[in-house]
Amino acid sequence: MVHDVIIIGAGPAGYTAGIYCSRARHDTVIISGLLPGGQLMNTTDVENYPGFDEGIMGPDLMQIMRKQTERMGTKIIDDVVTSVDFSQTPLKVSTASTNFEAKTVIVCTGATPRKIGIDGEQTFAGKGVSYCATCDGAFFRDQELAVVGGGDSCMEEATFLTKFASKVHIIHRRDEFRASKIMQERALNNEKIIVHWNNTVLDIKGDQKVQRVILKDTKTEEETSIDLAGVFVAIGHEPNTSLFKDQLNLDENGYIILNKNTQTSVDGVFSAGDVHDHRYRQAVTAAGYGCMAAIDVDKYLSEQK
Repeated sequence: MVHDVIIIGAGPAGYTAGIYCSRARHDTVIISGLLPGGQLMNTTDVENYPGFDEGIMGPDLMQIMRKQTERMGTKIIDDVVTSVDFSQTPLKVSTASTNFEAKTVIVCTGATPRKIGIDGEQTFAGKGVSYCATCDGAFFRDQELAVVGGGDSCMEEATFLTKFASKVHIIHRRDEFRASKIMQERALNNEKIIVHWNNTVLDIKGDQKVQRVILKDTKTEEETSIDLAGVFVAIGHEPNTSLFKDQLNLDENGYIILNKNTQTSVDGVFSAGDVHDHRYRQAVTAAGYGCMAAIDVDKYLSEQK
């Protein structure tokens, strides 16, 4: 059977694309991947998604989206795509157990924040450890925070967090930042920001939530402790595109390159969300891209008839 649309990934982009494609009367299948719901499944309070005046837990928001998508008629398969073949039509998408065919595919596999790779990071994920200042900064009013990194995103996150925090500690393993000069100046000239050069995070400690970080000087190996309420990890994201390396045009960081609107380098293959968007990385923008991709798919399918 050849489906009208196969959507790979079930975060806000995938679910929204499913809703729009099914409403347009297209036979639509979502293959959800390892973590149905995407990054929001690891998020506690979401305060900035419109329509929830008292906020909502990330997993609850994704469950609501999933129900709405299914109610529209989208079939959701909780399985992992192991290979794709976009070299011919119909397009081929395979899991370990099943081979699927479709007229169009929307890639919504998202991106994964790079981790420091220490025990405390995992223990306190969502309890003071965060990968998104825009999402979680407002929860830390008048408290001390740390940001780990040294690139533009780190400078941006640290500067943003000074709106809320009493003090922001930038922890960087080298003696100079790799961020652009203008971003560095903005951070270094902010009186709330303190830089800890040549330091790595050895551990993150606390009871129920983050209470302190243990740093290690990369030159002297001396260990120090800072009492604080949150640690923001800003060492980049990895787009989940290993499946598509030989199939779609990717940029030097592995993000999908869009040719026109949400169309990728392959005819009939579209993309939505953090898998191509390394700038905004918000649930609401991912959902918006999902809508855009579905509208592009609908136009594409109508032109094929």
